[in-house]
Amino acid sequence: MPDIVNSDKNLVLMGRIGAAHGIKGSIRVKSFTADMLELGKYGALHDKNNNSYTIKNIRPQKSMTIVRFNEITSREEAEKLNGIELFIAREKLPTNLEAEEFYIQDLVGLNVLDMSDKIIGRIIDMPNFGAGDLVEVAPLIDGVDDDKTYYLAFTKANIPVIDFENNFIKINPPIEISENDIKVDDEQSSE
Repeated sequence: MPDIVNSDKNLVLMGRIGAAHGIKGSIRVKSFTADMLELGKYGALHDKNNNSYTIKNIRPQKSMTIVRFNEITSREEAEKLNGIELFIAREKLPTNLEAEEFYIQDLVGLNVLDMSDKIIGRIIDMPNFGAGDLVEVAPLIDGVDDDKTYYLAFTKANIPVIDFENNFIKINPPIEISENDIKVDDEQSSE
């Protein structure tokens, strides 16, 4: 399923370019599609500067893909692209999604409710730093987004309710335990 970190709802983030691979311009790309090899299925990809990238060939390598773009012909060109995000126009993607399918981008902007239905924040981003999708929440302080955001793993346990019709998610965040919360038995602490 495509991921998004771009605030423009008309662009869907399909992948992120990593390091160069080999000497002929191949590049490692983290694909955010459900099937990583479908990265170019919907046409040319574009970066935020509207440069176009057409996939010549693609193959899997662990959790990444190795991609040859028609526009990149040398390692030097490939090295300059490290970190570039690749987008596609939303209208090129399927709209006939299954009942519980959606694009991650659709979560950005939704209100965040606690389990007692109190609005406690708003989703401002859906990053993935490599260990899975996260929800970045800006807490509401006196009705205004706070600058101090926090992350929550995007799991069914943490987010049991997603309601697009009413523009909210409900969260059930895990209980955090700090050092001060752990009581150590005096006998054990003297050993």
